[in-house]
This record gives sequence, structure tokens and C-alpha cells, in this order.
Amino acid sequence: MEQLLKDMTVIFRDVLDNDDIELKEETTAADIEDWDSLTHILLISEIEKKFSIKFTSTEITRFQNVGELANSVLSKKQA
Repeated sequence: MEQLLKDMTVIFRDVLDNDDIELKEETTAADIEDWDSLTHILLISEIEKKFSIKFTSTEITRFQNVGELANSVLSKKQA
């Protein structure tokens, strides 16, 4: 999980153009400036590309925090 959060942090920093972002499992969109619905889709797209996975639209709308997103990535990578 720790390495996954580091990899995701790189994506978040790149998409949101903010090198100060430090992701934790409990991080939400409310915690990060400029993380809105549009950038959420960009983040999801980049995460899908990086990890060679696909999320359903239902999964995307259900993520409540970075931890849930990361757990979904892990479960898809193991499938």
C-alpha cells in the first residue's frame, strides 16, 4: 500500500500541478485544492493507464477517499 500511495502521489502531483501533495489513505477531494469533478476524471484516467486497469463508472462514483481508490487498484492488480 505504501508504494502504491507513492506512485499515486506522483500522478496527483502531475495532474494537479502541485508538488506539495502528500497522499494518505484518508485523503479526500476536499483536502486537495483543485481536485474537482473534472480533475477527478483525469486522475482516474492516469491511474488506469499507470496500472493497466479499468474502473467501472459505478466504482468511480463510490470512492470516498484515496484509500478506497488504492484498495480498488490493489484488488484489480491481483485479479
